Amino acid sequence: MPTTTTSTAETSARETTARPRTRASRRRARGPVRTAIAIVLLALLLFPVYWMLNISLQPSGNALSGTFFPAHPSLDGYRSAVADQGGHLLISLLVASGTVVVTLVVAAPCAYALAQFRFRWISWALLAILISQMIPGIVIANALYTAYERLGLLDSVPGLIIANSANAIPFGILIMRSFMLGVPPSIVEAARVDGAGLVRAFLSIVVPISRNSLITVGLFAFLFAWSDFVFALTLTTKGQVVPVTLGIYTYLGAHIANWSAVMATAVLASIPAIVLLVVAQRYIAAGATGGAVK
Repeated sequence: MPTTTTSTAETSARETTARPRTRASRRRARGPVRTAIAIVLLALLLFPVYWMLNISLQPSGNALSGTFFPAHPSLDGYRSAVADQGGHLLISLLVASGTVVVTLVVAAPCAYALAQFRFRWISWALLAILISQMIPGIVIANALYTAYERLGLLDSVPGLIIANSANAIPFGILIMRSFMLGVPPSIVEAARVDGAGLVRAFLSIVVPISRNSLITVGLFAFLFAWSDFVFALTLTTKGQVVPVTLGIYTYLGAHIANWSAVMATAVLASIPAIVLLVVAQRYIAAGATGGAVK
């Protein structure tokens, strides 16, 4: 009888030891399969980007007859794009940079006030910010058109900056507020005791601590303004101020037979966004999740 009990215990121990090994072996077997699936999905997602770059280097400029790989790459499309769309790229860069400045200047103090001050109306203010995010951009653009016509802001860079900032500020407030909720009030109070005013304490203490969220909001504000098409189409009627998105739209009608120039313009318009995303990747991850864990 004791021998039977011992053998049963040994068998149970072997089964218990074998189960983790079986699970580990299954996970190892699934690893290459998951990697292969991820590579296929990544290739599918990046194929439009590759095809855009490929067509931009095709000598013929025809998207339908272009080869899968440019055997004899040509830079004629980029020369045409720089000559025709270089000014539009600079306008978009100016509008996007101004949008980042205005968004951070307005959203950062508002986010800190909503995070640190305790008032009954703060919940209603957050609800109003969320509702403003739900309004379609075309509705805002039509409303701004009438106001801009009276104020003389149509076909102007400041008008586009204000419009894009109005779209980015609510998003920036929500992102930075979730991060600034974790800023200890004691360090701000210590700066106040040392003689710093509210503005100086905010700039010297809160802003450096919230660097990740500021970079995240600034980057998204830049991308919002850089890729904007609705405001550019609605608030620029005379063709004096043309961002690159509207330039590509009008470029299609004039160069429908020369797709290399169109795709070259699209490649040049994608470079700033790609560079900023690569450079600020770690700040984006920290800023977007900083307020999620206390």
